Amino acid sequence: MNTIINPNRADWSELLQRPTQTVENIEHTVNEIFNDVQRHGNQAISKYTELFDGAQIETATVTVNEINEASQLIGADLKLAIQTAKQNIEAFHTAQKTERVTVNTSKGIECWQEKRAIQKVGLYIPGGTAPLFSTVLMLAVPAQIAGCRDIILCSPPNKEGKIANEILYTAQLCGVTKIIKVGGIQAIAGLTFGTETIPQVYKIFGPGNQFVTVAKQLSTKYGVAIDMPAGPSELLVVADDSANASYVASDLLSQAEHGADSQVVLVSTSKDLIKSTQTEIEKQMLELPRKEMAQKAIDNSKFIYVDTKETALDIINEYAPEHFIICTNNDQYYIENIENAGSVFIGNYTPESAGDYASGTNHTLPTNGFSKAYSGVNLDSFTKSITFQKISKEGILNIGNTIELMAEAEGLQAHKNAVTLRLKDLT
Repeated sequence: MNTIINPNRADWSELLQRPTQTVENIEHTVNEIFNDVQRHGNQAISKYTELFDGAQIETATVTVNEINEASQLIGADLKLAIQTAKQNIEAFHTAQKTERVTVNTSKGIECWQEKRAIQKVGLYIPGGTAPLFSTVLMLAVPAQIAGCRDIILCSPPNKEGKIANEILYTAQLCGVTKIIKVGGIQAIAGLTFGTETIPQVYKIFGPGNQFVTVAKQLSTKYGVAIDMPAGPSELLVVADDSANASYVASDLLSQAEHGADSQVVLVSTSKDLIKSTQTEIEKQMLELPRKEMAQKAIDNSKFIYVDTKETALDIINEYAPEHFIICTNNDQYYIENIENAGSVFIGNYTPESAGDYASGTNHTLPTNGFSKAYSGVNLDSFTKSITFQKISKEGILNIGNTIELMAEAEGLQAHKNAVTLRLKDLT
């Protein structure tokens, strides 16, 4: 656990680097698999599924019987928990619906904007060491609310060729239209190009490891949109003497257990709080089933002491965390002045876990500093805005000369003529 005292501002960039591989180290592998899937479709998908997941799969599409069997194996308590989380996520995302916006910009000119659902979306759900059925809720619920027609879910199978029961149950609960046993780079490639089994989609959603993140970015070169570059999870906590060190430690560990490439950061104006939190981490770590993985992430963690809340805020905005927890005696200062964060959690009783599962906000968020420019997934992520306009005779007479002058100034005579012809007919 690395503690840094009042770091020099010139060193912040290096200090706040994520423990991730560079794109150059990954891009060759991603390109190779994309090219193979583009050329050979299902054959390539099967090859990489066996290579990376150790699973030989005859039929990649999940059947209704498999979904029914999986649902029967889920306990009643967990089903209720999933349904409760779904209700809260539905409530928050339904509230994000917007009405048609209509404006008469001048006499005779009516302009309006309407939202339309993206028809075909692909949802990537990580499996591996932690099958994230909660991510199914975060992606499929807003997709269904938005009215997406085809909701295709891809998730890596285990060595027996199965997807976690919880993922299958949640997917059918949330209206997913097709579930496919494929993960990693090959899943993103399949959604990008389409194969005999995997439909091509218009936009890909979901978190993943660094390989999945680079694969999503590559898919944009082939005309497929993505939600955001979402890689390994990360958390930054700002805390002072008013914070509960055991709570802070538990929040840091909750992100650390995601994976060895996760990163957690504590920024504090209290050296005592930093020491107490480190002690609590060591104590709580002993009780974690995934303590070896969490330890690797903690080894990459940063504990940063600064003298003032102003310096703390500057560091936080520079880091641009995916998750940002505020536990101070002046929470409002950080709430009002934070500029770069994916999702913010306020006070001693708002663990980041709440947003991961059931409070209602979305947990698919920008990582690696991308919260400086990207939003987390929301209802608008599954729609596009279409503008409309209708101009009457009076309207074209009012604006016609303006258009002619501008078109002529740009040297676009055909643009001008399209207006001039109409004006001649009306005068």
